[in-house]
Amino acid sequence: MLLEGIETLLVLAEEGTMSRTGSRLYISQSAVSKRIAKLEATLGTKLIIPAGRLIKLTPDAHALIKNVGPSFNEIRGLIFEHQNLDDQSIITLDCSETLVAGYLANTLGTYFQKDKYISITTHHTPVIVENVQSGKASIGFCAGHLPAQYSFVAEHLMDEPFKLVFNQPLTALPKAIVVNDLKNPSNISQAAVLQKLGITPLMEMDSYTASAQLALAGMAPALVPQSIVKTLSIDDKYCFEFAELAELTRPIYLIYRQNSYKQPRVKNLVETIANLFA
Repeated sequence: MLLEGIETLLVLAEEGTMSRTGSRLYISQSAVSKRIAKLEATLGTKLIIPAGRLIKLTPDAHALIKNVGPSFNEIRGLIFEHQNLDDQSIITLDCSETLVAGYLANTLGTYFQKDKYISITTHHTPVIVENVQSGKASIGFCAGHLPAQYSFVAEHLMDEPFKLVFNQPLTALPKAIVVNDLKNPSNISQAAVLQKLGITPLMEMDSYTASAQLALAGMAPALVPQSIVKTLSIDDKYCFEFAELAELTRPIYLIYRQNSYKQPRVKNLVETIANLFA
């Protein structure tokens, strides 16, 4: 019951409301409330405060999440590793949206014909890492820098180059460009490179597709990875490369728990994806 309450608190911290938490855990809103109440009673402290339609976490709740959250996810991952996958067990592949669109769509369409029990989800890299560590996903396919400490196998596939996309000719480095969220841990290294070059991040988007479309509409040049250029079939005349930006690449990884890889279906899917970059 204690682990159940902690899991509910962790999801509530992400979702912000009882109803969304219930939907994600496949339980009723009242069941969410009861789990949190039991956890508060067990710990002898208040964890949540109503704030209109949302739920606000108390300082004690934040401290509990910080101290227990990583260990809880690791325990959940270890339990997941000991589950046997039969031919109809769902294998979850958690991907970066840009990568699944740019590199995997055709391959997975074919692969699905021989193994229909594959589920694909899309998230940013920090969430993909968390989902693989906790066992919510069997395999992660992500881009950007990984955390310093992790408990899974990280198979480096390639360093994906970026291009500057714009609907007008670029003969020199622009002074300002559209980028993706530089506060995202997987993108944070880009900030130092841009600062060194004297380039101002004009806007920080949450979608490379949106960045590219704004650039093609003439808003400002955008820093766009190769996978998006490929997915959107952006003409070469709108893509520009500069030697100064050569270090702006992002590593692409396949990540999975070691014991999960021992499952033949997981191993086969991992090797199918890895072979695309061989």
